Amino acid sequence: MVGTRRTWAGTGIEQRRAARRDALLAAGIELLGAQGGAAVGVRGVCRAAGLTERYFYESYADRDEFVRAVYEEVGRQAHDALVAAVASVDSGRERASAAVSAFVKLMVDHPARGRVLLLAPLTEPALGGHGLELAPAFVLLVHEQLSQITDADERQMTAVGLVGALTSLFIGYLDGTVDTTRDRFVAHCVGLLVGAGQRCG
Repeated sequence: MVGTRRTWAGTGIEQRRAARRDALLAAGIELLGAQGGAAVGVRGVCRAAGLTERYFYESYADRDEFVRAVYEEVGRQAHDALVAAVASVDSGRERASAAVSAFVKLMVDHPARGRVLLLAPLTEPALGGHGLELAPAFVLLVHEQLSQITDADERQMTAVGLVGALTSLFIGYLDGTVDTTRDRFVAHCVGLLVGAGQRCG
């Protein structure tokens, strides 16, 4: 019958397909973000997700397309978390603190996500150049928090520089080269954001 959907256990085809995609993406985050950079293959992803390869190819043409989808999913999660965090508070320092804390919660408290977003583009050929694609969105978020800087060029350069510095700090924290407590790490990152605005404002 036109307009009907086959269902199984009360769940429509589209919902089941979406659930399978979510399961594959979750498995991909853990594999791509594993300590030491585990190899990501179609069979391994399917085993981790508890699905057959048939369902993998239902959503993705090949392994590289899947890896890019995993990266983009983590990027979306990070962006959404930051937007929600800065929208929840009013003052500049509180916004900076909320943004850094949200990013730490997403990326450091769940290191696989952090390694996917920050480390995988450095080693995974399928992500060549993709790390740069997300940068403008994060620069814009920082740019919006620097309203006290009235010179447009200075504001843009400060935002770009802060994103670069914070990216390096998070990479160092994730790979162990920055060895400090979580609270001190968050405080340092907040200080960078707030201090940049105060120096240039």
